[in-house]
Amino acid sequence: MKLLLFDQNISPRLTDRLADVYPSSVHVFMLGLGSAMDIEIWQYAHDHDFMIVTKEADFSELGVVKGFPPKIIWHS
Repeated sequence: MKLLLFDQNISPRLTDRLADVYPSSVHVFMLGLGSAMDIEIWQYAHDHDFMIVTKEADFSELGVVKGFPPKIIWHS
């Protein structure tokens, strides 16, 4: 099961709206990562098998530098 980790710039309401398809997905605020640096969020996603959903290009750049996983879903 793929898990989604929603970044600060994505609405936390999506966790409820997508619960039937991605039931264990969370928002960074729910994990106490609401003010975390991108690298901390990336590391959490890496360690816990999440894909990051974001509107920031920074995570794509982190993926280039640090490799994959996690996968990045970049929503423009």
